[in-house]
Amino acid sequence: MVWMAFWVFLVDQATKWLVVHWLDLRTRMEIDLLPPWVNLRMAWNRGVNFGLLSGIDMRWALVALAVGISTFVVIWVRREGGGKLVHLSAGLLVGGAIGNVVDRVLYGAVADFLNMSCCGLENPWAFNVADIAVFLGAVGLVLFAGRGNGRERSRAAPKGEGPTAPRSGGKPTTRAESRAAPRAAGKSTPAEGKGRPRGTRTPKMMG
Repeated sequence: MVWMAFWVFLVDQATKWLVVHWLDLRTRMEIDLLPPWVNLRMAWNRGVNFGLLSGIDMRWALVALAVGISTFVVIWVRREGGGKLVHLSAGLLVGGAIGNVVDRVLYGAVADFLNMSCCGLENPWAFNVADIAVFLGAVGLVLFAGRGNGRERSRAAPKGEGPTAPRSGGKPTTRAESRAAPRAAGKSTPAEGKGRPRGTRTPKMMG
């Protein structure tokens, strides 16, 4: 999870720096790569993912929300466990959320630059790598969370500890105890008449 979050954050920040600063998209505003399929459109988003609520300035509230959600996801995944897909999904979500948080702290808004349109429909929204990661991570957690927990718990349960036969007091015994019972039953105790010490004789009656 940690490494996935790290790589998502690194790729997100690298692509933003490349497009915004190196390609100078903040000045040029738009670059056609494979029109109309893939284009670069500069958009400073002050809302949430994919440009939603971009007209409302909620900078610090969204920063706090993203940090809170990321912290909750990390704690929840570490406590509940889960398979590799759960950890990868959590890493995608956390890495993308942190990438957008850094943008809000540095620029006051998130740098969105990817724009895709198809089939004569023009898409007015722009997004970035972090948005994609957050979306895929959230979907992955919904799909894969809870799967595999039953298997892990059944594997972790100790073998041979199930109840078998009740004891004389009514409490159930375990299989391990029931296996040990015949061994203990095979040990005999000394008879009452065989407890006399060797070397002693019974005195005879004088006639």
